[in-house]
Amino acid sequence: MTPEVSRLGREYLETAQTLLRAAQAMADRAIAGQLKALAEDYERRARNVDAAKAFARSAANAEVGDRYNLTDSVADRPAEEISEVE
Repeated sequence: MTPEVSRLGREYLETAQTLLRAAQAMADRAIAGQLKALAEDYERRARNVDAAKAFARSAANAEVGDRYNLTDSVADRPAEEISEVE
């Protein structure tokens, strides 16, 4: 399964690709090196923005699960408690 990339993540990756193409066409090695470093930074940002979103989504799901105790099975409850809920 391929992780979904956010719009911001895609923009960072597109910018990184553009910087790498510019670095390859660059005659000055110092500037090319700086462009490559900048491209790596944008790739890192793309990974981080999507990782942060995934973490926030996971934390929100865990909070909802804790709030409603979704892991508590009906089979684990006494019959009296189940009839009170219904």
